[in-house]
Parts: sequence; C-alpha cells; structure tokens
Amino acid sequence: MFKATPRTPSTMFIVNPELDTETLLAHACESLASANVMTMDLADHMDGPSRNSLLGIAQVIMLGELAVNRALDQLDPPA
Repeated sequence: MFKATPRTPSTMFIVNPELDTETLLAHACESLASANVMTMDLADHMDGPSRNSLLGIAQVIMLGELAVNRALDQLDPPA
C-alpha cells in the first residue's frame, strides 16, 4: 500500500500555529466583512449580469460571515 508523504506547508504565507480558535475566527470574520463591503461597493458601479454576479458573491461571503459568527458564539456565548 502506498503511504502519502506528509505535506510541508509553504512558509511564504503562514498563519501562526499558536493562535487560538477564537482569534482565528475573529480575523476570518473581519476579513469576510471587509470582502463583503468591497464586493458591494464594486457592485454599486456595475450594471446587468456583472452586478448580479457580484451581488451573488457578496451573499456567499455574508453566509460565510454568519457561519463564522455562529462558531464564535458557540465558543463564547453572548451574555
């Protein structure tokens, strides 16, 4: 049987392996929120199918942001 060689990640772009889950999720949430704002801003300058595509992308980003927020709530439930 063939045994896979362990994958060695590139060090060019690496996330600190010592960061805790809550910190990683918080940064992911902020990145998704920024991507959503940028996509919506760009959509405001478009018409037709391009605008519709950007609005669809913004919706997918928003769904990802909601999922990350739910995970954060599970780690540290709101008071």
